[in-house]
Amino acid sequence: MAEKGNNKIIALLFTGVLMGALDISIVGPALPAIQSTIAIQTRLLGWIFSIYVLFNLTGISLFAKLSDNFGRRNIYVLSLLIFALGSLIVSVSDNFTILIIGRAVQGFGASGIFPVASAVVGDLFPVEKRGRILGLLGAVFGFAFIIGPILAGTLLKFFSWHALFLINIPIAAVLVFYSIKLLPNIRTSKDSKIDYPGIILMALMLGSFAYAVNNLESNGFLASLKQWKVLPFLIGSVVFLVLLFFTEHNKPNAVVKTHLFKNRQIRIVGLIAIVSGAMQSVFVFIPDFTVKVFNVDSSQASFMLVPIVLASAVGSPLFGRLIDKVGSKWVILLGLLLSAAGFYLLYFFKPDKTIFYAAGALIGLGLSILAGSSLRYIMLNEVGKTDRAITQGMLSIFTSLGQLTGAAVIGALIASVGEQGFNRSFHYLALLIVVAFVFALGLKRHKKELATKAEE
Repeated sequence: MAEKGNNKIIALLFTGVLMGALDISIVGPALPAIQSTIAIQTRLLGWIFSIYVLFNLTGISLFAKLSDNFGRRNIYVLSLLIFALGSLIVSVSDNFTILIIGRAVQGFGASGIFPVASAVVGDLFPVEKRGRILGLLGAVFGFAFIIGPILAGTLLKFFSWHALFLINIPIAAVLVFYSIKLLPNIRTSKDSKIDYPGIILMALMLGSFAYAVNNLESNGFLASLKQWKVLPFLIGSVVFLVLLFFTEHNKPNAVVKTHLFKNRQIRIVGLIAIVSGAMQSVFVFIPDFTVKVFNVDSSQASFMLVPIVLASAVGSPLFGRLIDKVGSKWVILLGLLLSAAGFYLLYFFKPDKTIFYAAGALIGLGLSILAGSSLRYIMLNEVGKTDRAITQGMLSIFTSLGQLTGAAVIGALIASVGEQGFNRSFHYLALLIVVAFVFALGLKRHKKELATKAEE
């Protein structure tokens, strides 16, 4: 009976994380529809995605500590309610300002869902099961980026874009009901100290960086770097990053455990996660690309991503088993090669549907590796039991940084040079993946991975 109850809890946590992750990716297919009802400059469209990711990152550590103090169930329910409120604001918005406020509230609410879910796994499950369940929860984000546009396309075929966000409210209500019923309200500490300086510095660093990157221009790039909306904020983000590392050094309740960066494997995984996040950000704009290039409507554009979804669905279990046989290094290298091939296919060949579907299948296979279990496998393998949950959070931060940067740069390219911006984006992403491939050659071979696991 206890195992059955735990399975219900896993399903509850999985659904909550999936709901929060989906709202990062479903905006892509909705962008043309949103722009048709709300006057938004093309240059600002990326903020609908970026503001969600930004507030999501900012709240992760805060909600994790609040759950220590006030109980997992209470904070999980609070996070769901905040997310539902944000969804309501977005669904009734009739101007860009209200829309952005709603997305910020959504992102902030979602920031409590994943860390609390991870903490519940740590509380309820034995050590030998935690890694697998945490890996599953983490993989939801990659899965959501691929499946989100398909779900969005289905809804857009029958409803307006408002339905994409309105549907969250009944789902959140069901999750709240079962959270109250199923989740234990475990408190690990009544006075767990919240690292407010770290949270504030991280928010300032990420906010400055996102604002600067979102104001870069692809035409006259060097000139745009000198603008007051870019250069001071870029400098500020670097200053806040340095302050963050000095502030967090050797702090027991740190937002970021800086000593983990001494590990070469973790540094390489962080770089690959950033690249993976940039790849995922493409799916925010791909529906718009298919609308313009293939002259289809928004719902049809979303369904054209089916090969990516199918490839990912096939690749995830296949490559997951392959990791156990040959190790993570060779599987990750394969994922990077497949992804680069997919983007180069889009870049070098004039797009037609056959090329698009073939490229999509390659990218889907690549993402099933990079956004799946491979990076989480390394993170879980490289740290002790006490740091497993925090490394999963770190991986989410790396991925989100890639998403923020990717969305801003791609948005700038599209706004500056139109359809040609997509082509340039494919080229730059392919080059970035090649760079990641070179660094990935430094990952441990399978024998060393097994030796590391044996030493735990």
